[in-house]
Amino acid sequence: MDDNAPLLTLDGPVATICLRRPEVANRLSPHDLQVLRDHIDAVNAMERVLVLRFVSSGKYFCSGYDIGSLAGKSDQGALNFGEVMDAIEAARPVTIAAINGGVYGGATDLCLACDFRIGVPGCDMFMPAARLGLHFYRGGMERYVSRLGLNAAKRLFLTADKIDAQEMLRIGFLTEIVDTPVLQARVDQLSSQLAGMAPIALLGMKTHLNAIARGALDADALQRDLHRSETSADLREGAAAWKEKRKPVFHGK
Repeated sequence: MDDNAPLLTLDGPVATICLRRPEVANRLSPHDLQVLRDHIDAVNAMERVLVLRFVSSGKYFCSGYDIGSLAGKSDQGALNFGEVMDAIEAARPVTIAAINGGVYGGATDLCLACDFRIGVPGCDMFMPAARLGLHFYRGGMERYVSRLGLNAAKRLFLTADKIDAQEMLRIGFLTEIVDTPVLQARVDQLSSQLAGMAPIALLGMKTHLNAIARGALDADALQRDLHRSETSADLREGAAAWKEKRKPVFHGK
């Protein structure tokens, strides 16, 4: 058993995956990727979970894929890494990356696969693929372009420039910056806020917004989710709570 593999913990509607290899800047081994995939599959099967957070131990958030595992192992290389990042984007819950420090290489795509990315003033990022001779995978390039825009994606991929937290915020990599001592409190606050929303609308809109960003909206699926929302008990509860000026209690039905 690997005591330093990513750890999944649960607290009601909130799940947290913690990266636990601080001595190697939380880089991800092939085994770590499999554990991440298993955790995501497990969380997707838990209807009560509405929020999934990614956090890290130590000084860095994550330094990406274990480069030593790349050469000559296509089954454990960039394509497999990309499949796990795609699974994070497609995860059923709303996802938050709590970026406590440097985020490098493929880990930048892990963050972009999340719905919210909260950083601290001392975090930074860079994408060294071109410097390493590594062609990045499709899903990651699509996330860079859809989240950051073509010009920012070209700069980061083609120059391997390192950028600081303020630049990360300016280009949209970070959704917000908070002081380091309050990072956990802010992530908890956002988690609670999201978990208090109506599940049908919350999770449906997360899915369809991501699809729109990729130019891959499923109009029939959207229509089904619209109908489900419009006929739900949650919508009636939300309307009643609004009228009565109280906090709604949703059940995802």
